[in-house]
Amino acid sequence: MSTPTGQPLARYAAARRVGDHLYLSGVIAVDPASGEVPQRYDALDPAAREALRGIGYDTGQLSVDVFEGPAVVQSWLVLARIRALVAEHGGEMANVCRLVQYFTDLRDYPAYNRVRNLFFPEPVVSTVVEVSGMMPGPAVRLEVEATVWLPPGR
Repeated sequence: MSTPTGQPLARYAAARRVGDHLYLSGVIAVDPASGEVPQRYDALDPAAREALRGIGYDTGQLSVDVFEGPAVVQSWLVLARIRALVAEHGGEMANVCRLVQYFTDLRDYPAYNRVRNLFFPEPVVSTVVEVSGMMPGPAVRLEVEATVWLPPGR
């Protein structure tokens, strides 16, 4: 699953532009071809894996990767999908002005935060919420929605 593509799981828009703002629906990590929620580093392309190794993930040690992998892999895929949606509308990650992050277990937040720093070198306005029962399935660890400011003319 190297390209984070896919459509919403229900009848709603993945993104909607209103004036100079783009609103993204919640994004989860799901392989659009299989419907599976990735749990392992081998679901990522080599460049993503290399970036994650640079911050101490994807160690190659099964006893470590099996525990960290699901949250880290899903964090990368969700943020990569957000980056792709923003780019489709003429923006870049620096235009993201707000994120709302939903976790089934807040213990996944530190890993997500480290991955998020690879996508957002500057801090972004952020809200974190722990949820239960509203994710599409038990394998989904997180969902992220974004608000993006697009400069006029983009």
